[in-house]
Amino acid sequence: MPIRVAIVNDDEVVVRGLDAMMRHHAHHVDVVQLVAGRPVSAPVDVALYDTFGMGQGNDVAVKRLVDNPQVSKVAVYTWNFQPWLTRETLAQGVSGYLSKSLPATRLVEALLAIHAGKVVVSPSSGRSHQVGGDWPGREEGLTAREAEVLALITMGLNNQEIAERTVLSPNSIKSYIRSAYRKIGADSRSKAVLWGVAHGMRSDHVQVNGSPAQD
Repeated sequence: MPIRVAIVNDDEVVVRGLDAMMRHHAHHVDVVQLVAGRPVSAPVDVALYDTFGMGQGNDVAVKRLVDNPQVSKVAVYTWNFQPWLTRETLAQGVSGYLSKSLPATRLVEALLAIHAGKVVVSPSSGRSHQVGGDWPGREEGLTAREAEVLALITMGLNNQEIAERTVLSPNSIKSYIRSAYRKIGADSRSKAVLWGVAHGMRSDHVQVNGSPAQD
């Protein structure tokens, strides 16, 4: 029997993108809920928490997932593999710390291992780009990192707050902002916010039961 999985992030584009990424693995993974800005409300074997625009694995939102009686196991889907952050995340009771550089097959294998009772830390292979899923602004040429920074700007965070949430240096944030602004044709923060709002870079509140991609 396939394991029951919920995909969790505050952006509907992100949860739908991860759902689509695993659409050819329905014989192993049954995506029973896509959750943006709402708690998981159906029994699931694994809740997969995407950190895009969210706190990291040591965040209170992850702790709420761990404590949710509907959720058996929690896996965090991230590209931040600092040893201290990995330790803090696992200390919250998380069973998986999975890299966004994993292709769909390896991601599904990790979810199956987590369901079987293993604690899985699957570090990045060294590539910095996300190989699957989706994010707001992808169709405009934004990388996942650029889109995440722009989404956080749209949410009203300043550079220091973005650096703290993404666990990136302030200089890295400035670099992502410059490259994102070039791609969207923005020359000010206010114009970037307007662009972000127009392109769906706001927190959503949606709960989709079942998998649109698999259906």
